[in-house]
Amino acid sequence: MGRHSSMPDAHGPAEADPRPRSRGRSVAIATALVLTVAAGTALAVRSDLLDLGDACGRTVHLDVVASPDMAPALRTAADRARRQNVTSDGSCLDVAVTPRDSYKVADALRAGKGRPDYQVWVPDSDLWVQRVGQTAKATKVSAAGNVAKSPIGVGMVPSAAKGFGWPKRTYTWTQLTGAAMADDKVRLGAADPARSSTGLLALTKVTGAAKKSRDGDTRAAAMAKVLSQRTSDSDGQLMETVARDSSGTEEGNPRRSQALILSEQAAFAHNAGAADGASLELFYPKDGSPELNYPFTLVGGDALSTEQSRAAVRFMTLLTAPDGRAVLAKHGFRTDGGGSPEAVAAQAGAHSPQPYTEPTSQPPADEEIEETLGMWTITVQSARITTVVDASGSMANLVPGRGQSRMEVTKASMLAALSTFTPEDEIGMWEFSTLLDGARDYKKLVPTERLGDRKGSATQRDRLSAAFTALQPVAGGATGLYDTTLAAYKEATASYRGGKFNAVVLVTDGVNEDPGSLSRSTLLRQLENLTDPERPVPLIAIAVGPDTDKDEVEQIAEATGGSGHQVSDPADIQQVILKAIVQAGAESN
Repeated sequence: MGRHSSMPDAHGPAEADPRPRSRGRSVAIATALVLTVAAGTALAVRSDLLDLGDACGRTVHLDVVASPDMAPALRTAADRARRQNVTSDGSCLDVAVTPRDSYKVADALRAGKGRPDYQVWVPDSDLWVQRVGQTAKATKVSAAGNVAKSPIGVGMVPSAAKGFGWPKRTYTWTQLTGAAMADDKVRLGAADPARSSTGLLALTKVTGAAKKSRDGDTRAAAMAKVLSQRTSDSDGQLMETVARDSSGTEEGNPRRSQALILSEQAAFAHNAGAADGASLELFYPKDGSPELNYPFTLVGGDALSTEQSRAAVRFMTLLTAPDGRAVLAKHGFRTDGGGSPEAVAAQAGAHSPQPYTEPTSQPPADEEIEETLGMWTITVQSARITTVVDASGSMANLVPGRGQSRMEVTKASMLAALSTFTPEDEIGMWEFSTLLDGARDYKKLVPTERLGDRKGSATQRDRLSAAFTALQPVAGGATGLYDTTLAAYKEATASYRGGKFNAVVLVTDGVNEDPGSLSRSTLLRQLENLTDPERPVPLIAIAVGPDTDKDEVEQIAEATGGSGHQVSDPADIQQVILKAIVQAGAESN
């Protein structure tokens, strides 16, 4: 078969393409790339694609940005192409590769401001490409296929791995991360899932498995909270936390991690330069490893010239040819058609019977990714929450089958919820009932402040714990729901803190019983007027017991962008609070 005029040449002059650029070019380019990759080795070794040019009379320049782990391999391939005078349509290929964090590139492309200074982007996962594509104002991108892959696991320094029975013992994701987080001697680190594909894919896997258990949402959020205590801003910063050697000084340093959630390629690169005794041993969870997949992505759509787009086709062809796959393997990547992963896995710290040759797990659905990212954003970022608890007389009623009052069970559940927040979170507390504070139906017991703040000998957490413990039903008091809700919401919106998850959590066991209060319609109207999408403060309203009106609490909460819930047992309040926070996080993304 002779050379087709639509494919890039390896040598010889090329006439200028006389055809005008069409709006469909980005689709055509992506199609050409897909066909090139799909044709595989047979196409790659054709003499008219891989023969080398004799000399460079002119060059075609291509700027590529790639994730920091992939950039060295691409730079090696680009340097080889330059030395060997590899051509595209008669012009020598000149490819410049710049390392750049995938999340930073995605954020810039989503903003859609200005023309990017690169034509090709190779992030570590198609998650970033999808995120850009979902943003209407974003710069146009077209993913054309994947150039490499790397499964995700948990690496440990030798002493920690030995304690976990490596390599003979295998674990599921929840078993492995749960055990690592529970072991005071093993500090488990991860990269921020909002900035790292590795962190996000692993967290999605962990929380997805945790949710299948009893109280799964609560367990998943709690695991995220604990993991967040040792989260690095990026994959590169995470690797800097690994103990540098096996000395007691290094392994005892609280800033050093003994275990990390990382890709096989990251472990490979670390071990290649690690000192004696500082290499990582890699666990591959037996319920499947998520996978980084490195999509080769064209940037700019119709803004790309024909020469640039054909040069991109040419460079991707080089990467998927046998020599290109060999370059990627030497940098710790797996490739399709690249043979057994034994050599790469061994350098990364794999050893049988760890299931490193097993197929990776199926990619998570978009909904799973968004829910996980929302949960992480809301449950892990610092929160500012005012809790408002019903103290009316009916809270003294017994909970069926428990032998305790609604108030006693509510207090225990609220205290359990309090324990899941960090010292950086700001939590306050009100109580409400008629006949409580003169003409007002509510009383501010503890101002909303940082839990770690200390006044005298007590922290804010201590003060809140004491206030919850001391709560008692007001004899003869009725439920002053409407006035209290409006007052609490007004204060929360007025004291909004940027960069935090702001919310009001209201718990009640009845309907509004204050005849002198504002009406429900007036309450709803005023709540809607106070709501600002740029400064969201969702109201999470929890109705406890049979005397409540579920429709009412849902209507009130939804007026603020929040959610209403009904529980028969106050013991469920803790789980409902965390579930509502997750829901708010998923909806905010």
